[in-house]
Amino acid sequence: MNIEPKLQAIEQEYDDIGQKLADPKIASDPKELQVLGRKRAQLEPVVMKYQEYKSAQKSIAEAKELIKSGDSELESLAREEISELEPKIESFTHDLTLLLLPKDPNDDKSVIVEIRAGTGGDEATLFAADLFRMYVRFCERQRWKIEVIDSSTNTAGIGGYKEIVFRIDSQGAYSKMKYESGVHRVQRVPVTEASGRIHTSAATVAVLPEADDVEVEIRPEDLKIDTYRSSGAGGQHVNMTDSAVRITHLPTGIVVTCQDERSQIKNRARAMSYLKTKLFDLEQQKQNSEQSAERRGMIGSGDRSERVRTYNFPQNRITDHRINLTLYKLDSYLDGDLYEMIDAMLLAEQTQKLQNLEA
Repeated sequence: MNIEPKLQAIEQEYDDIGQKLADPKIASDPKELQVLGRKRAQLEPVVMKYQEYKSAQKSIAEAKELIKSGDSELESLAREEISELEPKIESFTHDLTLLLLPKDPNDDKSVIVEIRAGTGGDEATLFAADLFRMYVRFCERQRWKIEVIDSSTNTAGIGGYKEIVFRIDSQGAYSKMKYESGVHRVQRVPVTEASGRIHTSAATVAVLPEADDVEVEIRPEDLKIDTYRSSGAGGQHVNMTDSAVRITHLPTGIVVTCQDERSQIKNRARAMSYLKTKLFDLEQQKQNSEQSAERRGMIGSGDRSERVRTYNFPQNRITDHRINLTLYKLDSYLDGDLYEMIDAMLLAEQTQKLQNLEA
C-alpha cells in the first residue's frame, strides 16, 4: 500500500491551514479560527511523524551515497547508520499507517454519559450505581473531572439509580469511553435473595460526545424552560429553592433536566449543554443509520441496543461480546481498572479499519 501521496496531501493541507490562521481576516472570526485550529491539531501528529520518516529516508539516501565513495572507513560508518535507520523506517511506516486510519471526529471531545437501569427491578438500579462508581473510579485514575447533571434514585431505600447523567470534562474522553455504549448485563446473587439464586439484570449506558457551540444552533423560540424545586440528594439548601431546570426542545420533544447545583443559573447552563449534546447525538444517529451496513460491523458504533458486556460475579468474570474477550478480574475492573479492556477494544477497532483499508 503506497501511503506517500496521502501523506504529501496531508502535509500540504497542514501548511495551507497554517497560512490561513495567519490571515487577519480569519483571526477576527472566532468560529472559523476554532474549526481551523481543531483541524490543524488533528493533522499535526501525522505531519510530525511524516517529517521524522522523511528525515530518516534522507539520511539513508545520504549513507548509501557514502558507500559509493570508496572510503572503507566511511563505508563502514554508512552501513552502520543504515542498519540503525531501516528498522525505524519500518516503525514509522507502521505508525503512519495507523495514523492514516479513518479517525472518529469526536475522539477529542468531552462526553456526557447516561446510565439507566434496565430489566431486573431493584437489582438493576444497584447495578447502575455500580457502573457509575466504576466510571468515577476510572475518571479518578485518569485525573478527569466529573460532574453530575441529573439523577433519579431508587425510592425503595436500598440505594441505586433508576437513571444518572454525568459529564466527563477532558479532551479525548470520548476516544476511551465510546466503547461503553450499549447494554451491560450482570449475573450475581442479589442481597435480597435468601435462596442464593443467581439473578440476571441489566443497565444501559449511552456515551454522547459533547457538542460544541459551532455544531449546534438552538433558537430561543424552540425552547420551553421550567424551573422547579429539586428532589435530588443535594441537601436542604437545594430543595428550598426553585433551582432545578427542565428544558424542552419543542421541535424534537427532547427533554433535559439538571438539578445538581444550588444555582439555577448553573443548572440552566448545564441543561443547555446537555440539550445541545442530545441534539448533536440525534443528528449523528441519523447519519449512522444512513450508513447502517458499514456501522453495524464497527466496534465503536455506539449501538445502544446491543448487548456489549456481561459481568459475572460468582466467577469474577467480565466478557465483552463484541470482541469475545473474557477477563477474570471483575473486582479490579469495577474499581476503575478499565485499561486492558479499552486497549483491546482499540486494537480490535484498528485491526478492523486496517482490513477495510486493504480490502
